[in-house]
Amino acid sequence: MALAVAAACVWTLVAFVATGMALWADLSVDERAVLGPMIAPRGGLLGVMIVLAMSIAAMGVRELYLRFVGVPAKLAESGRTLLTAEPARRLTPEGTPETKAFVDIINTLADHRQSLQEDVEKRVADARRSVEEEKNRLAALMSELTQSVVVCNLDGRILLYNNRARLQFRALSDAPGAAGGGELIGLGRSIYAVMDRNLIAHALENIQHRLRKSASQPVTNFVTTTRAGQLLRAQMAPVLGAGKEHSDRPVTGFILMLDNITRTIENEARRDEILHTLTEGNRASLANVRAAAEMLDYQDLDEELRQRFRRVIGDEVKAMSVRLDESASAFADSLKARWQLEEMLGADLIAAVQRRVESRLSLRTKIEDVDETLWVKVDSFSLMQAITYLASRLSDEFEIRELRFRLSQSGRLVHLDLIWSGQAMSTETVMNWELEPMRFAGENSPLTVRDVIERHDGEMWLEREKVRHRAFFRFVLPSALPQEEVESDVYLRGESRPEYYDFDLFAWSDKSHELDDRPLAGLTYTVFDTETTGLNPSQGDEIIQLGAARILNGKLLHSDTFEQLVDPQRSLPAESTKIHGITPEMLVGQPTIGKVLPAFHAFSADTVLVAHNAAFDMRFLQLKEESCGLKFDHAVLDTLLLSAIIHPNQDSHRLEAIAERFGVTIIGRHTAMGDAIVTAEVFLKMLPLLAEKGVHTLGQAREAAEKTYYARLKY
Repeated sequence: MALAVAAACVWTLVAFVATGMALWADLSVDERAVLGPMIAPRGGLLGVMIVLAMSIAAMGVRELYLRFVGVPAKLAESGRTLLTAEPARRLTPEGTPETKAFVDIINTLADHRQSLQEDVEKRVADARRSVEEEKNRLAALMSELTQSVVVCNLDGRILLYNNRARLQFRALSDAPGAAGGGELIGLGRSIYAVMDRNLIAHALENIQHRLRKSASQPVTNFVTTTRAGQLLRAQMAPVLGAGKEHSDRPVTGFILMLDNITRTIENEARRDEILHTLTEGNRASLANVRAAAEMLDYQDLDEELRQRFRRVIGDEVKAMSVRLDESASAFADSLKARWQLEEMLGADLIAAVQRRVESRLSLRTKIEDVDETLWVKVDSFSLMQAITYLASRLSDEFEIRELRFRLSQSGRLVHLDLIWSGQAMSTETVMNWELEPMRFAGENSPLTVRDVIERHDGEMWLEREKVRHRAFFRFVLPSALPQEEVESDVYLRGESRPEYYDFDLFAWSDKSHELDDRPLAGLTYTVFDTETTGLNPSQGDEIIQLGAARILNGKLLHSDTFEQLVDPQRSLPAESTKIHGITPEMLVGQPTIGKVLPAFHAFSADTVLVAHNAAFDMRFLQLKEESCGLKFDHAVLDTLLLSAIIHPNQDSHRLEAIAERFGVTIIGRHTAMGDAIVTAEVFLKMLPLLAEKGVHTLGQAREAAEKTYYARLKY
C-alpha cells in the first residue's frame, strides 16, 4: 500500500511538472507577462507540494531499497551462518511474498541438508569408532603413567603430554604464582621454554648418528637443569616417519621421558656426607682409642697417665657416639625426604591397616564408622607402620585385644581414630611412644611416630570417652579431592579426557611461514577477556579478573586455560558488581596485577591474541606494561571487527547478538572466563565465513579489520 501511494505521488508530481513546463513553453511573451504575477503568489504552495511529493517519493525509494535490496542482503548474510551454526537453525521469513517464498525454499533445503548431514555424520562416526578407541586407549595409558612423557615435533612444539608431565612442569615453573603458576606446558608450546635448545639439538644429533649406524634402540640420555634450578633426567627417543629401512625413516619429532631427580641427588649427596662423617670423622677417634688402649697394657704405667688415657678413651667414645646419633638422625631425615604422599580412598587405607594389624599382631579389629566417600593424601606404608607400632604397644603394655577404626571429615582435614576399651595411658607415656624409634613384630625403623605425623603436616593426640570407658588416638591427616572431581570446570565440560595431544603438529614448522602469511586456521590463539572496576582505563579503572583459553589447529583446548581474580588496590563500585557479580570480598587476598600480568604474558607467548572489542581490553594491558616490565606486542584480532567484515548489514555486533546468529550458547556471561569461551567459539565459527570473503591469512584479516568503522574507536 505504501509503495502504491508513493508511486502515485511520484507520477502525479512528474505529470504536473511536465504539463506545466509544456504549457509555459507554448505561451507568448505577453501571455507569460500576464500569468507570471498571477502564479507568483502561489509559488510557496507549489514549492510545498513539490517538497511533499519528493519526500513521499524518497520514502517510497527507501521502502523499495529495504524490501528489494536490504532485506535480501541481510538474509544472505544470515543464510551463510547456516553453514556454521547449529544444524536446527533456520532463517526467519521477511520482506516481499516472493522473498518469503524463497526463504521457505532455503529452509526446506536446509532441512534436507541437515538430514543428509546427520546421515553422513552417522556413517563417519561408525567408521571412526575403532580410531577413537585407539585414541582413548592412548589417552588412558598416558594419563595413568607415573613417568612424565612429552612428545614434540622438530621445532620443539609440544604435541602430546600426560598429566604427570603437566603437574611436574607446573612445579618446575619459575613463572609467577598467579593462575596455577602460569603453566609452561601446553599443546603447541615450546619445550625450549623449560629446556636448553642446544642440549636438545645435541641429543637429536646423537640419535640421528645412531640411526645411520642402524642401532636397534636409537635413544639417548642426559641430565639438564631447568630455569627454576631443578635437575631433570631425560631419556630421548625419536619419532620416525615412513620408510622402508629403519635407517631411511626420517626423524619427525622426539619423545622425552622425564624424571625430576633434584631431591634424589640431594639425598644421595646427603647420604654420601653421612658416610664420609662416619668414616673420616671416626677414623681419628678410633686411632686415639687404639693408642690409648695399647698404653693401658703397660703394667708399670704411671697412675696419672693411666687415668689420662682412660679419659681419652671415654671422650673419643663419647664423640663417636654423638657422630653416630647425628648420622642416624640425618639418615632418618633422608628417609622422610624420599616419601611421596599419594591420594587414596580412606576406606582402602583403613582396610589395609586392619589386615596388617591382624596379621602382624593377632589383634581383632572392627570398623566403627568410616565415611566411604573420603579421600586422603598420605604415605600409606609409613602411616600403617605408625598405627601398627602403637597397636603393638597397646597390646604388650595394656593387654588390649581389640581395636576399632573410625574415619570422619573435619573441614579440609580427615580424622582417623584408633579406638580401644579399657585403661588409658598417661600423656608422658604417649610422648615416649611418639619419640621412640618404631620397633615391633620383627620390624625396626629409625623413624618415630612423630616423624610420620610431621611428614603429613598432621597431628596426633590422645582422647578419652569416660562415659563409654574408652580411649582413642586421633590422627589428623590432609584430605584430597575425590578423583572424579579433579580439574572440573563449569565452563569447560568437554570430552571425558583432557585433550593432551594433537598429532597435526607434526606437520607444523615455525620456520616455514611468516606470521602474517600463515593461514588463520593454522595459528595458535589466546582468546581472553577482562572484567574491570569501570570503563575508563585512562582514568584509573583497573582489571579485577582475567580469563583466557587457547585455540590450536582449529580446536578449543578445554584443558589449557587461564583464570585469575585480581586485587585492584582500589575500591570496587557497586554498579560494577551488578554487571559481573564480583564483590570486594572476593578480591581480598588475590594477587595484584603486577603478579598476574607476567603470568598471563607467559601463558599467551607465541600466540595471536583474540578478544571481543579488543581495543578496550588491550588498553588495560598496555597501561600496565611499563610497571610490569612487559610488552604485549602480539598480533591481535577482534571478533567485533571480524563480525563487521562478515555481516556488514547486521544491526548489532554485540557478543550476544553474534553468538545468537551462530547458535552459540552463552554460559557465564560477564565473567572473564565465560566471555572468553563464548568469544573463542564465535571466532571458530567465523573462520570459514572469512575464507568466503577472501580473508585467509592473518595479514588479510588485520588489513580488512582496520578498514571497518569500529576500528576507529579509541579508549
